[in-house]
Amino acid sequence: MNWSSHEFIWLDWAILAVGLIGVVWAVYRAIVKDKKAQQGEDSSAYLFGKGEPWYVIGMAIFAANIGSEHLVGLAGTGAKDGVGMAHWEMQGWMILILGWLFVPFYQLLINKMGKIITMPDFLKFRYTQRTGSWLSIITLVAYVLTKVSVTAFTGGIFFEYLLGLNFWVGAIGLIAITAVFTVFGGMKGVMTLSSIQTPILIIGSFLVLFLGLATLGGGSIAEGWGTMMETARSMHDGYGINHMFHTNPNDPMYAEYPGYVVFLGACIIGFWYWCTDQHIVQRVLGQVPGEDNAAVMARARRGTIAAGFFKILPCFMFLIPGMIAAALAQRGIGGFVMDDTDAAFALMVKNILPAGIKGIVTIGFVCALVASLAAFFNSCATLFTEDFYKPMKKGKSEAHYVFVGRTATVVVVLLGLIWMPVMMSLGSLYSYLQGIQSLLAPAMVAVFTLGIFSKKITPKAGEWGLIGGFVVGMLRLITNVITDTGKAAMDGAFWESTTWFWQTNWLVFECWLLVFIIVLMVVVSFFTPAPSKAQIEAITFTSYFKKSIRESWGIWDIVGTLVVVGLCATFYWYFW
Repeated sequence: MNWSSHEFIWLDWAILAVGLIGVVWAVYRAIVKDKKAQQGEDSSAYLFGKGEPWYVIGMAIFAANIGSEHLVGLAGTGAKDGVGMAHWEMQGWMILILGWLFVPFYQLLINKMGKIITMPDFLKFRYTQRTGSWLSIITLVAYVLTKVSVTAFTGGIFFEYLLGLNFWVGAIGLIAITAVFTVFGGMKGVMTLSSIQTPILIIGSFLVLFLGLATLGGGSIAEGWGTMMETARSMHDGYGINHMFHTNPNDPMYAEYPGYVVFLGACIIGFWYWCTDQHIVQRVLGQVPGEDNAAVMARARRGTIAAGFFKILPCFMFLIPGMIAAALAQRGIGGFVMDDTDAAFALMVKNILPAGIKGIVTIGFVCALVASLAAFFNSCATLFTEDFYKPMKKGKSEAHYVFVGRTATVVVVLLGLIWMPVMMSLGSLYSYLQGIQSLLAPAMVAVFTLGIFSKKITPKAGEWGLIGGFVVGMLRLITNVITDTGKAAMDGAFWESTTWFWQTNWLVFECWLLVFIIVLMVVVSFFTPAPSKAQIEAITFTSYFKKSIRESWGIWDIVGTLVVVGLCATFYWYFW
């Protein structure tokens, strides 16, 4: 047997098959056990889960974030542009804001409403019914356009490079498997799969990292790191891809990531994603009936601290292996050839890992793809059931609401499949993704932040901010499609007079859009009725709630938080 084969051999396929059967069995047992404990269907448990341990919450947050866009896109970006995109990954500190700051506000509203909330619930309570409904619509549209379709698309690419499957077989197969899993597994299935795949994914990816460095360094990991950094410094006309900030206008990466604006842009998107996006926040909202506030917040906070540690890893799991692949290909070591940077991670798995280990590691990758896509499906089902269906069809059985959530999942799957060919015709996948995220995030950040921290922002101001920001963002998206994200020259008086709108760098536009929405909300607040007493109380902590917050954290929460922040700062210092 050729243990160093650069292809999947029978042993890898056998391990992959047995491993996936074992995963299915473990998830099935967990679901059956959970349903017996519930004594029937429970829409709250199906959609949110029931008070998972903090370490499971941490793994679930991490697993919900890690998807095929990391296996393909992050590694490919590392091979092409090095650590320039690390701003979007080195955000363990941002997850801490969710646990320390936003969870108490969400928990306060849960107490007031007497039920687990969705993010639209929060906006409906703080602003207007219309504001929450618009958030549901925007989120569902965003999931179909940027989550489900993209994950399936990049999953198809990954399976094509790694396993040799036809692209459409891999993409549609991933969606079909995930849809079945989500429909019958619910949040318990997602949580269980997350706890299984996270350690496999981490160990497997670090095997790729260390074995790749050893191969590059002739057996020495330290030599391999030095060779990788030397190669990175020589790329992009000598300006290098070994640093996170590109401040020289002559740098080839400056036009796309201008100077320090990249950090602000990444923070805006990160704040929206980690603190207000339903499919992340949903992981920390589950609770045991009758549980006190302090216990709920302690578990949620510790889960986000654990996720903060996990979130430091993707740069080492995917981005740096992409840089190693670029160095191996540039130096022709071991016959390593890479014609497409998107193939970087799949080629590293095939060429670096020994036979048998390939199969084990691929189990973790398949589970990661399914868990990430399932998280999106589950969140879509939650938003539709809780924010649209339940208010219209009150008094139905729990089994009926679960069925509706499952049906919504199937619809999302079909919409994702329909959109995929359209998305594939829109050019660069990551330019498309970044454009969408940068146009959606500012409105979310402004509305949630001002809604929580300001008692003077009126209900109508929140409505205007969310809808106005979304409309402006979509107008910019239309011009992006027409002008190829500002690259195409457009003739005519209209296009020449609006150059500032359609040709401004996407990160700069994102920052100005946030400023515009904040100013709009402040101005509207001067001319519209003030929020009610109940709405103000939604952002006012009572003495009892302050006591619960203080009782929910201890010295180890502080230590863990400081370590996460310190590790993020160290990464920035090294790759500045």
